[in-house]
Amino acid sequence: MTDLSRSFSQKLADLLAAIYPDVSHDILASQVIEAFWPDGTSRRRRGRVPGNNLWSERDALLITYGNSIVDGTHKPLDLLRDFLLRYLKGTVDGVHILPFFPYTSDDGFSVTDYRAVNPSLGDWADITRISQDFMLMSDLVLNHVSSQGTWFNSYLQGHDPYDKFFFEASPDDDLRHVVRPRVNPLLRQVETSRGTRHVWCTFSHDQVDLDFRNPQVLLEFLRIMRLHIDHGVRVIRLDAVAFIWKEIGTKSIHMPQTHAIVRLMRLLCDFATEHVILLTETNVPKTENLSYFGNRNEAHAIYNFPLPPLLLHAMLSGSARELNRWQVSMPPAQLGCAYLNFSASHDGIGMRPVEDILSDDEKGKIIQKVKDFGGQVSMRAMPGGGEAPYELNITFFDAMKGTFEGEDDLQMDRFLASQTIVMALEGIPAFYIHAMLATSNDSGAVAKTGRARSINRHRWDYPTLRALLDDPDSIQSKALNSLKKRISIRGAQPAFHPNATQFTLQLDERIFGIWRQSLDRSQSIFALHNVSDQTVTIAPSSINLIDGDDWVDVLSGEAVYATGTDLSFAPYQCRWITNR
Repeated sequence: MTDLSRSFSQKLADLLAAIYPDVSHDILASQVIEAFWPDGTSRRRRGRVPGNNLWSERDALLITYGNSIVDGTHKPLDLLRDFLLRYLKGTVDGVHILPFFPYTSDDGFSVTDYRAVNPSLGDWADITRISQDFMLMSDLVLNHVSSQGTWFNSYLQGHDPYDKFFFEASPDDDLRHVVRPRVNPLLRQVETSRGTRHVWCTFSHDQVDLDFRNPQVLLEFLRIMRLHIDHGVRVIRLDAVAFIWKEIGTKSIHMPQTHAIVRLMRLLCDFATEHVILLTETNVPKTENLSYFGNRNEAHAIYNFPLPPLLLHAMLSGSARELNRWQVSMPPAQLGCAYLNFSASHDGIGMRPVEDILSDDEKGKIIQKVKDFGGQVSMRAMPGGGEAPYELNITFFDAMKGTFEGEDDLQMDRFLASQTIVMALEGIPAFYIHAMLATSNDSGAVAKTGRARSINRHRWDYPTLRALLDDPDSIQSKALNSLKKRISIRGAQPAFHPNATQFTLQLDERIFGIWRQSLDRSQSIFALHNVSDQTVTIAPSSINLIDGDDWVDVLSGEAVYATGTDLSFAPYQCRWITNR
């Protein structure tokens, strides 16, 4: 056995001992390897050394459902591929297709079959074709499955191995401290071949939680990971991963075994022939979220969850004070790790990440303004009783209709400024399709489904969308083309590498400013963004421009001088000032 093989084997054994101390680690290790490499494919001869070479400044992702674009005739995945190639090729290089499996509820996150593509979208061949042109991200919905799927039906009937796949509890158990994102009862009573049982449902009663205390559950998901990788998936999003390990009497979130499972998945990915990136989805306060980097041995990437609500606050208030205060406290991502920056996603704008950042008064003002702009607010159950705001349901474009003072005619400028900040920050930028297309609130979908999240899950008719995108005067065309231009400019700046050095600048509170420096120190960028509806001026000396260098604002093409005239920012104007 080589030293490298011993290194892998020892790490695997240590992780399995931490997760399953009462199981034979030698046997389980063999089962793990067989699950992830079923055909006997050799591991990489050398484990991937943590480094910042899995991504670059040229990377940007689109987030979309498989059927965000439809026409009633063609397969939605074919339409998505056409849209990507026609409008975004050369702009974004990756696409996150939200759960594309058969499902029963929650727009795909209540999966009935992890090994199949929803036939209403297309098939595996369509998924693989997209992966040939774009880095593909898929969801591993590993906390729960549909109550109407084969796994749970087999559990109800007592069929092996599924009779031990689901987490059971008793109404008499101490569940007061369980952290939850929903207000419905945690336990669901079901009748099984073994009598009455109560199954754990973190999210909804159609989404029944799996029991990872059974190593067979973990092995099954490793097989599913391999299937997705073989079909071209290169980024695996671990959905709701924080909740996967439960213990009665605890909060049942962020358990040590959960982190060990993520480390195990990272180990397998780092020894795989394919370059696979793990992304954890943990919509929780900052410190808890950051913990999923581990010691450079858990997630390759984590969502920058505080960013959307803080961006929203900055744009509504006209002040970057809170955004600045948060950014100053953010550590740089560890070697081999990166943040995923975004303003909008298929879910709402999460409020949990700013629970300890924004005051109750500021949060209340945001909530009221979102309602004024046609949005809604979803609540979560609090441990011990009561409710608290969990997320804001609104399209990000409509959230930019105005400020705390009311609506105005600067919606597009405000929106573009918000997205430009997403591009400038340390990390990889990701754009939800309905942000890129400046989609308005779909209140009709909310009325039809009864779900607040439907407001931001519009389905575009493709002929209609193409006509709008081909019309230079349409809102959709203006938004998409403006974003494409800025994303392309970003991709040409080494100082915007996801791990390039970043410092937060202390300027006029209406300016959110950061300094970035490329990994080889050959380029500096002062990324400055006016988050207000006022004209703002700052002196070049306030950002320490070096006299004698040739500085240029790459967004406008204007020369900038280290001495002399003050820098002026129109409402929501952004400047990326660089020396190359």
